[in-house]
Amino acid sequence: MIRVRSGILAVVLLALLPLAALAESTNLLIQLQAGGTYRIWHGEGPSVLDDDEVMLLYSLAEPQGSAPVATALGAARARSTAQGVVIELLDAATDKALLVDHDACGHIKTWHAEGGAPISEEQATDLVLAAVPGGSRRLVLDEQRHAKSFLTELGVMVAIWRPLKAAR
Repeated sequence: MIRVRSGILAVVLLALLPLAALAESTNLLIQLQAGGTYRIWHGEGPSVLDDDEVMLLYSLAEPQGSAPVATALGAARARSTAQGVVIELLDAATDKALLVDHDACGHIKTWHAEGGAPISEEQATDLVLAAVPGGSRRLVLDEQRHAKSFLTELGVMVAIWRPLKAAR
């Protein structure tokens, strides 16, 4: 299973390389919640913890939440959920949660509760329905943004970009 996840991440990274040459790009992770709603995590956000702090909190995660730990962003605790380990940033004014993702090699990726790539509920549904392990066909979100969605163990990873033509 870890090998499959690493393979999927490698495919995602290879798919994103051409996108880096385009104007702007961002990543999202969409997780289905109880009741059919979505939790959308952003690839970048204002709350940044270093890998050592993330790994410490990850190791302390409990279903009810760990005891608070002092970090560079103030007090934080880690909760183990069915959809991954969530770090709750108790003192943060915005971006109060991070989802921890890591591969078999130990590389850490944190997904942010808040970020700069808003999508509508309808767009999220379209991206989730189109997702396949190797990446969906290119979807047009609006006049400025295109996307591809990838099915992963944590949810649906989405690459969003503005083609050079649309960015002008």
